[in-house]
Amino acid sequence: MTAPAGATADTTTTTATTDTATATARAAAPAPAPPAVLDHPGWVAHFTAEAHRRSRRADPDTSRGATADPALWRSLQRFQVGEDGDGTQLIAKAEAFGDPAYTAALRLFVAEEQNHARLLARLLDAGGVPLLGSHWSDALFVRFRRLLGLRLELMVLLVAEVVAVRYYRAVRDGARDPLIAETAGLVLADEVRHVPFHCCRLRESLAALPRPLRAPAATGWRLLAVAAGGFVALDHGPALRLLGVGRLRFLLDGAALAGQVARELRTTP
Repeated sequence: MTAPAGATADTTTTTATTDTATATARAAAPAPAPPAVLDHPGWVAHFTAEAHRRSRRADPDTSRGATADPALWRSLQRFQVGEDGDGTQLIAKAEAFGDPAYTAALRLFVAEEQNHARLLARLLDAGGVPLLGSHWSDALFVRFRRLLGLRLELMVLLVAEVVAVRYYRAVRDGARDPLIAETAGLVLADEVRHVPFHCCRLRESLAALPRPLRAPAATGWRLLAVAAGGFVALDHGPALRLLGVGRLRFLLDGAALAGQVARELRTTP
């Protein structure tokens, strides 16, 4: 039904304001605080509590659809591919590590990543955008990870998490569509918690290295994270501009976060 001519603008403005407020409130809902120290049973309890909280939270309402520039949709398509995966190889390496609690925590982490893929798939569907079966950048990233042992694979995975934090923050804060902003906010809240989860395990792993190798390992990780951020800035530049974040700003913000994480990795557990 068509609204009266004099009421159309006011109705649209009110609806948009309500949608944005709802998206902000839902995306900002606090997650349980993660453990402060490396304690694998503690991480299991944390992830389990978050899974319970997530099961009681309704998914974002996709009935109104979503609209965005094609450049942003292409960017989200590629990130959706990157979130998908069963984590079989990673979990197998964790099982060989011999800590059942850590393996259990890692399985719950993988479940959260799979939920991200599901949320992004729903978002793309709401916008009438098809899923990508695969993307060369994700395929290359996965193949590279699988060639590594657990420690190095987790270091590469931590790079992806750090880049994802900056990316989803840009989408949450810069997207004009309420559904896109809300979905990005939900994913971001998880990614922010995933960084300390991997840091805790890697800090313990790096502490097992000979002392002269610990700082170079953390520095090497930081350089890899900055390089990955630069690649994303180049590859997703058009989408980042739409979100109000230039390539250079994205790179510098990511480099600053990588520096913080590298310092955390140098801390003795």
